[in-house]
Amino acid sequence: MDEAEVNFELPPELRMLKESVRRFVDRELIPVERESLVQNRLKPELREKLNGAVAELGLAGFDVPQEYGGLGLGLLAKCVVWGELGRTIALPSRANDLFGPNVSPILYELNDAQKQKYLLPTLDGKLKWCFCQTEPDAGGDPGSMRTTAVRQGDHYVINGVKRFITEASDADYAQVIAATDRAKGSHGGISAFIVAMNAPGVKLLRQQELVIDDRPWEVAFEDVRVPVEDRIGEEGKGFRHAQNWLSVGRIRHGARAIGVIERCLELGVAYAKQRVTFGQPLAERQAVQWMLADAFTDLHQLRLMVYHAAAKYERGEDIRVEAYMAKNFGDCRSFAAADNCMQIHGGMGLATDLPIEKMWRNQRSMMITEGPTEVLKMAIARHVLHAYG
Repeated sequence: MDEAEVNFELPPELRMLKESVRRFVDRELIPVERESLVQNRLKPELREKLNGAVAELGLAGFDVPQEYGGLGLGLLAKCVVWGELGRTIALPSRANDLFGPNVSPILYELNDAQKQKYLLPTLDGKLKWCFCQTEPDAGGDPGSMRTTAVRQGDHYVINGVKRFITEASDADYAQVIAATDRAKGSHGGISAFIVAMNAPGVKLLRQQELVIDDRPWEVAFEDVRVPVEDRIGEEGKGFRHAQNWLSVGRIRHGARAIGVIERCLELGVAYAKQRVTFGQPLAERQAVQWMLADAFTDLHQLRLMVYHAAAKYERGEDIRVEAYMAKNFGDCRSFAAADNCMQIHGGMGLATDLPIEKMWRNQRSMMITEGPTEVLKMAIARHVLHAYG
C-alpha cells in the first residue's frame, strides 16, 4: 500500500465542524446541563432557546439525507458531531431530537407507499415512532424471540411482549421485529413490521424505572392484525434490517464515548491540579497520573477505531466487526474513565453538582443496550476464529 493512502487526520472541513460543535456545547449546553432535563426530556423553554442556537449553527437535520431535506452528513461527519455532543449530559442520552426529528434508518428502506405513509410525516414532525425488538427472554439473543407474526391471508397476527421500549408512550407507530418462522431463528425467520400504537391489541403494560433517566415501557401485542403492506421488506429479512441499523447505532455508541472520555479528562485534570492533599496536588500522585494516562490512551485508540469504521462505511464496506469493537471498547473504556474521574474527585464525584455521576450511570447502561459486552465479544471471537483459522 502506498504510504500516502493512509491518513489519520480529519479533513479540514470536518475539523471546522468539530470546532463549531465544540463551541456550541461549551457555550450553550454545558452551562445548563444539570438543569436542562425533566424525565429525560428537554425543558420546553430551553428547547425553544436551543432551537435558535441549532439553526444558527446550521446543523438542523444533519442526520437526514439530502433528498429528504436534510444535510445528509456522512457517517464520519456524524461521528464528529456525536463525539462533541457526548461531552455534555445536557441532552437526552437516547431519543435526542434537538437537531431535527428522530428518524430510524430503517424508515429510509421503506417502499414508496410506506414512505408516504410513515417516513415523510415523521420527517415533518407529525408522527413519532418506537423500536420494538428486546423481549423479556430475548435481549442479546434475538434468535430466541418469542413474539410471533403469523400470516393469515392479507394480514399478519402478532402476539408477544416487548420490553425496554424507549418513547413507546409517545409513539404513533412501532417498528416491530417478530418471528415469522421460529425454527429458522435469526437466519431467515425474523421479519419487521410497522404497527400502529393505537391498533386493537397493542397495550402499554408498565413503565420501567431505571438507574438512568430513560423510562422505557413494556408493550404487549395481543392478536394485533397488521396488513401485509405494512411489513418492512421481505419476510424473513427483519433481522438484517435491524442489524443494519444497529451497526450504525453501535458506531454512534463509540463516537459518543469519545466525548465522554474527553470530558472526564477535562474534569479530572482540572480537579487533580486544584485539589491538594498531604501537601501535594493530586496531579503529582502517580495513582492519579496513571488514571489520566489510561483515559488519554483509550481516547486515542477509540477515536481511531470509530473514524476508521466510519470511513469504511462510507466506502460501502461491511463494518459489522468494526461496529462490535467500537461499541464494546468505547462503552467499557468510557465507563472506566467516568469511574476513575469519580474516584479522583472523591466525594464530589458522587454529587449531582457535577456531571460525573450521571456520565457514570449512563455509560454503565450503554454496556448493556444495543448489544451487551459479552455478546459483542462472542461475535468478535467468531470473526477471529474464522479469519485466523
